Amino acid sequence: MCNWCTKHGAGKKWYMNARNYSNELANEMRAKEYLTEQWTNFEQVYIRKIMGISSVDLGYKLKLPIIGKVLRWQAERMIHSEAMKRNPKRADGHFGQVIPLEEAKIILGNLAAEPIIENYCMCRWMQRGVKERCCINFGVLSTVIEKLPRFIPENNTARISRDEAMKRIEQHNRKGYVASVWFQPVPYINAICSCENPECGGMRLRSDFGLHTVYKAEYVMQVADEECDGCALCVAKCQYGAIRYIPSMRRVIIDPKKCWGCGVCRHMCRHEALKLVPREEVAVVRGMY
Repeated sequence: MCNWCTKHGAGKKWYMNARNYSNELANEMRAKEYLTEQWTNFEQVYIRKIMGISSVDLGYKLKLPIIGKVLRWQAERMIHSEAMKRNPKRADGHFGQVIPLEEAKIILGNLAAEPIIENYCMCRWMQRGVKERCCINFGVLSTVIEKLPRFIPENNTARISRDEAMKRIEQHNRKGYVASVWFQPVPYINAICSCENPECGGMRLRSDFGLHTVYKAEYVMQVADEECDGCALCVAKCQYGAIRYIPSMRRVIIDPKKCWGCGVCRHMCRHEALKLVPREEVAVVRGMY
């Protein structure tokens, strides 16, 4: 994720730059207009057209020798657009990155602009008709979503405090949901989702089509061999198939190329054998986000 950190991170991770959460930046970008149109038409994001071509059977179309390359280029261009005249209905300039629980709590406790709300996850609603409050939004986006009843609980208790937000994100993380932070639109940040694969729309686009709607975390998981007792409870917790139990070794191993660095598996370890390390310190996955 180095290019986004260089552009919008002020010398650090892009999602740790306080300016990216500010109302000042939101006003400069006219974020309220963008977000109002985007979220009013949210369901259209998944049926967007690329260069006038329908997203139906997109996997096949992306594999076509020439047309596929052009479609992929245009799709990535839309996802990462920093142009002022972006199309909100297509969610141009809207992408995110997986983050561990520790950083999600720092964002919610210190960086996120108020008000903070927890609303229904639209990915879950559209995928399987379930309304679950696990998306935490803040700043201008909160004021936009509060006016759209289909995202808000019937008792209208969407707003939460910073302390409540940190408690909720930890509850979701322990449940097995992966935290991810989102530009909307880049470089304005106003959301932390608690995702599941394959329900999360961003993760589906990445896993099914290789589109960079969401990036892997700045970390990967490593296992301390001498501390792992081989209980294998962490294996089922990994949504990406990165952890395997090896009977002959009586412990687990982690494939860093499959690991997203979310840290969720740590909640299952009784001996603190699982530890996150910076991705850039692991040669085999350095620069692979």
